[in-house]
Amino acid sequence: MTRREPDLPVRPITTPEIPDWIRALNTGFLRTPTVSDAELADRSTYIDPSRTLGAFDAGRCVATFRSFPQELTAVGGTPVPADAISNVTVTATHRRRGLLTRMMAQDLAAAKERGDVVATLIAAEYRIYGRYGFGPATSITEWEIDVTRAGLDPRWSAPEDGGRIDLVDGEDVRKLGPELHERLRRTRPGAITRDDRWWQVNTGAISLSRASWTEPFYAVYRAPGGEVEGLAAYTCDDTWTDAKQPQDTATVKGLIATTPAAERALWYHLCSIDWVAKVKSGGRAPDDLLPLLLPDPRAATITTQADWLWVRVLDVVRAMEARSYEGEGTLVFEVADAAGLAGGRYRLAASAQGASCVPTTESAELTLDVRELGTLWLGDESAERLAALGRVREERAGAARVADALLRTSRRPWCPDIF
Repeated sequence: MTRREPDLPVRPITTPEIPDWIRALNTGFLRTPTVSDAELADRSTYIDPSRTLGAFDAGRCVATFRSFPQELTAVGGTPVPADAISNVTVTATHRRRGLLTRMMAQDLAAAKERGDVVATLIAAEYRIYGRYGFGPATSITEWEIDVTRAGLDPRWSAPEDGGRIDLVDGEDVRKLGPELHERLRRTRPGAITRDDRWWQVNTGAISLSRASWTEPFYAVYRAPGGEVEGLAAYTCDDTWTDAKQPQDTATVKGLIATTPAAERALWYHLCSIDWVAKVKSGGRAPDDLLPLLLPDPRAATITTQADWLWVRVLDVVRAMEARSYEGEGTLVFEVADAAGLAGGRYRLAASAQGASCVPTTESAELTLDVRELGTLWLGDESAERLAALGRVREERAGAARVADALLRTSRRPWCPDIF
């Protein structure tokens, strides 16, 4: 008979416990457990102990969990309050004791009480979070561009539309970037907020003790009228062939643009840098314009295709009413939620003018778990596909097709960030 371990305390940490919590975090992520003064000083600026959970064994932290406020853009551009979850670890000596389950339950209950519409996370491992009601809602694609095959005019040096590209430094990016990102975020389902610390870290103003910093190049696209419409950050290696020919690779750290003209100009800039033979795109939306911007799209080879942002719906009514709909119709659907946070039967009536989602006693046409609702909510997945996989059940023939007509979007959602 297996001996049952006693339940360990799971609770919010106190400020004096932050160093021990960081040590447990580093241990869980298989980094050196030593907590430097620099790391402690940095993390102490943004850790909110009231939303930072730990599990303790004989006074030692053996599991970590942190959440923080976030806004997530729904389909149509409306931001909804989200409970962003990060820094989840369980020390190897304390696995399979239900510590993550207890931390997750505490955090999601608090998020529900606060009025958050959804919870979000980036899953390091695929199989963990579905049991807590999360579903993969966006994905990313990474391309590697063979510049010599792209077919671009080697004489290209400036945008054809009268705009211009300027190289700037980190201080300029901290001034120009936040407003540009806000304009993008309001139009891109799946995008999330970036706080001031994000811009500080990603321009080197704040140095993370566990990672070396390489100053990127920053390219800004300005439209003919002078408005900033695009920004790219990239690094270049220093690679030479045996024949002493440069074969550098430009690696994109981030590229955001609010217009197709800005996207085109920035990718052309990256592909026209002398000595650069390859460009690595970084994580992009799976329907990104990038390959088709090239005269030869085959020059862009997919190197990564992966799930990215996961969503857990906490308030079905507000989630469904916050987003927009390109089609018109009604759907009665039943949501199963083992945690008891968002389950129930709902009637959705949607059109281009708006939507109403209310609890109902009408017979359900579609039944699904809350994790599948999270997968469908941003419009990236098909209810018919999920029905074929047995993850959505039609109670009325054709209901999945109705769901797709209402929920799917013309452009796929994208989350450019990790947290």
